[in-house]
Formats: sequence, structure tokens, C-alpha cells
Amino acid sequence: MANTDFSAQYSDDRFWRKTKTYAKAAGKGVLEQALKMYYSAIDPETPRWAKATIYGALGYFISPIDAIPDLLPVVGYTDDLGVLIAAAAAVAAHIKDEHVQKARQTLAQWFKD
Repeated sequence: MANTDFSAQYSDDRFWRKTKTYAKAAGKGVLEQALKMYYSAIDPETPRWAKATIYGALGYFISPIDAIPDLLPVVGYTDDLGVLIAAAAAVAAHIKDEHVQKARQTLAQWFKD
């Protein structure tokens, strides 16, 4: 799996479909990471190398093939979270406050209680 290019798995449509469909199962922690990186990736000021890193991580997140199947209760998204956190650390300088705020606004809409 280490040689798989998960950026090829990424598409906006698949990203939004997975995040909306599995929001509650994935949880806020996973989704916040994914969303803030998504908003960073669509920012024209984010460098190409950072976008490639982000799309690779988001591709892993939405891929049906990963280390721990997402359908497993509790642990299913731990590998996704690990990949998202590692990618976020690599591109942290390009995740702006506005990206974090947009991610939180999206989460607030999805998790209205």
C-alpha cells in the first residue's frame, strides 16, 4: 500500500459524498482535519507541493481501500485520522485561520444538535 498514489483517488464529488454520508461515523476530529485541508487545497495561494500532499491524504480518506476498513466501529477511521494529521503537519504553514474557520462552520452545520 505504501506505493499507492492516493491523490489519484481524490475528486471533489467523492470527497463531499463521503464526508456528508459518514460524518457522524467519522466524527468531528477526522472531519475537521479533512475539511481544513480541503479548504487549504482550494486556496489559490497554497503551493502546488502542498496541494499534492493534501490531495494524497484526502484521496486516502475517501478511498475504499485502506489499512483499517472504515466500517469497523470505533477504530475504522483511526488510520484516516493518522494520515490526515501527518499531512496537516507537513503543510501546516499553508493552513490558514480562514481554512480552520470554514471547516468549523461546515462542522457546525452538519452537527447541529
